[in-house]
Amino acid sequence: MTIEGNKDEAERCIEIAQSAFTAGNYEKAERFLVKAERLYPTARAKDLLTVVRAAIPTGTSKRTPPSSPSDDVRRRKTAAHQPEKREYTADQLDAVKRINTKCKDYYEILSVTKEATDSDIKKAYKKLALQLHPDKNHAPGAAEAFKAIGNAAGVLTDPEKRKQYDLRSDEAPVHTQHTHHQYYARGFESDLTAEELFNMFFGHTAFSAGGPTVYRRRREPEQRENHGGLVQLLPIIVLVLLSMMSGFFISEPVYSLTPSSKYPVPRETVNLKIPYYVKDNFHTDYQGSLRRLEMAIEEEYIVNLRHACQRERNYRDSLAWKARNFGDSGQYAEAQRMRMPSCEKLNKYQR
Repeated sequence: MTIEGNKDEAERCIEIAQSAFTAGNYEKAERFLVKAERLYPTARAKDLLTVVRAAIPTGTSKRTPPSSPSDDVRRRKTAAHQPEKREYTADQLDAVKRINTKCKDYYEILSVTKEATDSDIKKAYKKLALQLHPDKNHAPGAAEAFKAIGNAAGVLTDPEKRKQYDLRSDEAPVHTQHTHHQYYARGFESDLTAEELFNMFFGHTAFSAGGPTVYRRRREPEQRENHGGLVQLLPIIVLVLLSMMSGFFISEPVYSLTPSSKYPVPRETVNLKIPYYVKDNFHTDYQGSLRRLEMAIEEEYIVNLRHACQRERNYRDSLAWKARNFGDSGQYAEAQRMRMPSCEKLNKYQR
């Protein structure tokens, strides 16, 4: 791994440690900060490690002593007997850098336009997923890029999330330590992990811990290779057919929680007075139960509020944690006073 790759991995470890510390898991926070120091020593990691260790009750965790020259020699000897690190091509590294440092939104990550259909997005994701899966692409930052395309596909194939994402497309980037990621994510994350989404498209047999299955088959007899390859490709073929057929059966939503040219007519639910919008022909064309429809609208609205409230809480807690660690009482007080409009709305409806 290059020095720059070590730096990226160290930054990732620091972020994991911060989340663990906020959750009260001091041992995990200490472990990842020690790892960050080994990969790429920084003053930030050292300062945070001091704070974490000070917060651990006596006897709760084993302190990790600083490494000595003899330890470094022992590690180098051990590394000499380890398998050779897997290499990567310049094209693989370029693909990773494009997503991690150059893309401005989820559409650019998948190389599709804002007018792309659901089918276009799925095709683009499948092409990139096979190129960026960490079992195949060993370039520094490949795991982060793989997660990014998973989030992009997960958000853009969800009609409601895609509409909300498009509405926020003109907002300024959020200024945090990962400004670029926050800019193209804009607070939108897929409900599925990157691996879960990959397995939905390709099945669990597409890759293994030892690399792509095609490499394993080269060591098997030719006859078994032919039959095994067909069996392993079967889930992929089925999923591709299902994704192609899904466009014929998925109808447009009856309503939208946000107004648009397609849903211009405002309405509100009878129970909680939740505003929603329907098409011009809703009164004449809709034949279902209005009561059940409005119950579904209220449930979706409350679920969206809960997610938004959780994001607001996480952001406030992150600011408070950083302010407390760096002794900034002014910033800490500001974080405590921060308004959380989604949480306020949620409390109103819960009352």
